[in-house]
Amino acid sequence: MAKPSIIKIRSSRRVEIIDITEGAARAISESGMGEGICVLQSLHTTAALTINESADPDVRRDMERHLALLDPRDPSFLHAEGNSDSHIKTSLFGPSLTLVVSGGRPVLGTWQAIYFCEFDGPRERSVVVKCVEG
Repeated sequence: MAKPSIIKIRSSRRVEIIDITEGAARAISESGMGEGICVLQSLHTTAALTINESADPDVRRDMERHLALLDPRDPSFLHAEGNSDSHIKTSLFGPSLTLVVSGGRPVLGTWQAIYFCEFDGPRERSVVVKCVEG
């Protein structure tokens, strides 16, 4: 069984939704797997993964803006690092995704892309990719 691979991501803002579809597709292709499932997992407690629309970049901007309204950075949070809002956003989205793989590629809908959600950047981040044939 192949070892997991790592996608490295460099965020440039505190909150940023970054398209990692090509990186995930490359990791799946390099695994040599044709059919099966693939798990992507963020290695961070203040960053998450999601699948959403890729056709209109305003969707990402709307998500970022609405998250700021839904869960603002609040100085009354008790966590000493001052990033409790980032932990909450990560819990809402989740740290991992499971993808169906067919023909050596992730199966995604016409308008779907895989996104890394940075909630406490800018930082260098890692996503583990593990593919299981089946």
